[in-house]
Amino acid sequence: MWCESTPVAISRAHQFYGSSVTNSPDPASPGPRRSGDRLLHVALALFGIGILAVIGIFLTPIVSDSEPGLWLYCLAMLAPVGFLLALVFALWSGRRVR
Repeated sequence: MWCESTPVAISRAHQFYGSSVTNSPDPASPGPRRSGDRLLHVALALFGIGILAVIGIFLTPIVSDSEPGLWLYCLAMLAPVGFLLALVFALWSGRRVR
């Protein structure tokens, strides 16, 4: 069951708004994609790559008995970058539209 912000069905919502509601969203369709959704995908990808690099840093001495390369440390710095981008996305998408 799809929940509405009004306590009654959408067909009876005109009682609260004074006119019939003509622009009700279809619950089956996800709606148009916003441009900010790409920011979340980029943030998750960067964070995931950074976490994999951190795991690689810990596994390298165990598996090969050598030091991790500098490139692995540089990739590990993508985790906080991805986290900050996800935080920016959360703050940006949580704004009220006026």
